[in-house]
Amino acid sequence: MTAENLPLQNRVAIVTGSSRGIGKAIALHLASLGAKLVINYSSNAAQAKDVVSQINSTSNFPRAVAVKANVSDPDQVKSLFDAAESEFHSPVNVLVNSAGVLDAKYPSILNTTLEDFDRTFEVNARGAFLCCKEGAARIKQGGGGRIICLTTSVAAAFKRGFGAYTASKAAVEAMVKILAKELKGTGITANCVAPGPIATDMFYDGKTEEMINKAINECPHGRLGVPDPVVGFLACDASEWVNGQILRVNGGYV
Repeated sequence: MTAENLPLQNRVAIVTGSSRGIGKAIALHLASLGAKLVINYSSNAAQAKDVVSQINSTSNFPRAVAVKANVSDPDQVKSLFDAAESEFHSPVNVLVNSAGVLDAKYPSILNTTLEDFDRTFEVNARGAFLCCKEGAARIKQGGGGRIICLTTSVAAAFKRGFGAYTASKAAVEAMVKILAKELKGTGITANCVAPGPIATDMFYDGKTEEMINKAINECPHGRLGVPDPVVGFLACDASEWVNGQILRVNGGYV
């Protein structure tokens, strides 16, 4: 396949939370499909710039830019889309909302502080709401626009210790299924990708070796997952008939 025939050639994609982990892997994969990328980050500029450098090193012209924005702040979300349009002189085609937080202590609901609960919903649910809201208004209509939110397979497994996190991601899944119906006639699809245990910093953070091995043993494949290209499929024209869905990409974990 030549560069001119790549499925996302010259389409503009915003990937929130893409300076590391699953978001980074998604951004690199979309770039390999020809997309122009906005690498969003909230705090670590060096990591975001490293992702941009990786993408731009494979091209004769800049195809990625790093933009700092807190997804829970509506003004900053608007600025994120403004930056994408200004940098690439084109409306955004694809939004992948990957930004998220998970309490590394994995407390029970009884032991979850109100501050941690609010922080989880602020980023995971409010952030997804604001990004979806802005995306629905700004993504190019009629040309295969895509909104993709990362949630979690834990939202179907109801594991102990993930009360606030599960609730925040379940809220996103409900919003996206409704959004898909509300976008009728625009040509924009809205879907969720819900990974199982993926070998990223966010997964390992705060876990003991016993907890990691337990997750591995619960998966029929007997291993942790790696960031999957399913988001790349959803971003392309071939996924047009997939709309309002929650794809649990977890190797049979749940």
